[in-house]
Amino acid sequence: MENGKIVALEDRIPKLKEQRRRKANRRLVLLLILFFAMIVVVAYSQSPLSHVKHINVNGNEAYSDNEIIKASGITKQTNIWKVKEGTIASKLSHLSEINKTNVQIKWPNTIDIQVKEHSRVAYLKSGKNYLPIMENGKILKDRKTEIIPVSSPILFKFKEGAVLNLMVKELGKLPSEITNSISEIHYSPKKTDQYHISLFMNDGFEVSATLRSFSEKMVHYPSIISQLDPNKKGLIDLEVGSYFKAFGPDVEEKDVE
Repeated sequence: MENGKIVALEDRIPKLKEQRRRKANRRLVLLLILFFAMIVVVAYSQSPLSHVKHINVNGNEAYSDNEIIKASGITKQTNIWKVKEGTIASKLSHLSEINKTNVQIKWPNTIDIQVKEHSRVAYLKSGKNYLPIMENGKILKDRKTEIIPVSSPILFKFKEGAVLNLMVKELGKLPSEITNSISEIHYSPKKTDQYHISLFMNDGFEVSATLRSFSEKMVHYPSIISQLDPNKKGLIDLEVGSYFKAFGPDVEEKDVE
């Protein structure tokens, strides 16, 4: 009923047909759009346009960009549709100096690789070479150098295992100004202490200590040497208490705190 009048069925039929025709046209247009979109996607995925064009590497110092890219397995011929972030991250995790990796695909053809490397805390003397020791206690035998490191302590007679892991852990607890003052650390176990170490400092003093309390005692090193005559070198014993014994024929011992 329209304005009190009855609308005849034959008057409504043309309107219904027009509505159905419009709906059918909209469906056809939508299907055509989807069809052509699928054609474009398939054509793109099979063409050189879908190949990786840019590979960005960030956070790397020990490894060059080329080393990271080579280890990832990605090339400029790699189809970006076949790139799996988890697979790349897994490949890069096998590099000895890599701690964490984050891989992101940025469409249409860019790969971003963000890495976090293990820090080098010391070097192991091996023959004429120096092998980097990482914060996780790993010795990098494939990254040896003949150049004497100046920014990290040099370790002697250590090998991978519990003792080295503890050594690395204790060094990590010290302020950088103290670790930078250490020239050499020698693993010198005793019958009574398998964790005994001997240190040679850049200022000429020697230190006898145990890894069981190394960082706890060594953190006071600046205070200890401030109580000593800088012209009279000797051994600072931190094993049990803290005392100083001068070198030379005239033995001098002094308690230091």
